[in-house]
Amino acid sequence: MDVFSRNIIIAIDGPAGSGKSSAARLLAQKLGCLYLDTGALYRAVGWKAMQDGMDLQDAAALKTLCAGLDLSVRPDGNGMKVFVDGRDVSGEIRTPEVSRAAAAVAAVPVVRQRLLRIQREVGEKAGGQGGVVVEGRDIGTVVFPDAPVKFFLEASPEVRVERRHAELRQQGLAADLSATRREIDTRDLKDANREIAPLKPAGDAIRIDSTALTLDGVVSEMMAVIERKRSGNAD
Repeated sequence: MDVFSRNIIIAIDGPAGSGKSSAARLLAQKLGCLYLDTGALYRAVGWKAMQDGMDLQDAAALKTLCAGLDLSVRPDGNGMKVFVDGRDVSGEIRTPEVSRAAAAVAAVPVVRQRLLRIQREVGEKAGGQGGVVVEGRDIGTVVFPDAPVKFFLEASPEVRVERRHAELRQQGLAADLSATRREIDTRDLKDANREIAPLKPAGDAIRIDSTALTLDGVVSEMMAVIERKRSGNAD
């Protein structure tokens, strides 16, 4: 099969700080595909729940919120914008507080069920319009288990903390290195121990350790895998 067919879906998973978002955006640019950051959808739900003063573990309240939530994404250059009830919240959902809220709501089954449908709808529509690179934490295992190309990015804990800390500072947010380390440790624990869709590599995912690689180096490895699959020489 030609993985550059118009319905191509490329799945990229990995923990915070592994470089998956940057790699996914650059890969999508090189392939001429759309880019979908599924973590932003969980952040949007967490943000909305915080705005409404909700208990982030109240499944009944979150079910009601999700049922009436107007959540959409739109391409934006090499990235994407996220809208909640018609409001662009793309910047507001990137704070550490919203990150923690996203981790909390992501453990609630009704939230995952609702967002699973949205992710598949967006991904399948984008795939039919020229392909899509989808990144998150359960893309290759749950959202698109039949994706022809799957990657799992990882990096050393120290590098992941440094990357996340730098990202927060670039966004103009107050960032303490120790607090960033605690944030990542907490998120890792939640992701690994979720009852539904825990973070783990898909059985057929290509694992890439980005610890010592530049962004271009990571994407070059991905492109090499795609070219091998395209030529029928998949590992």
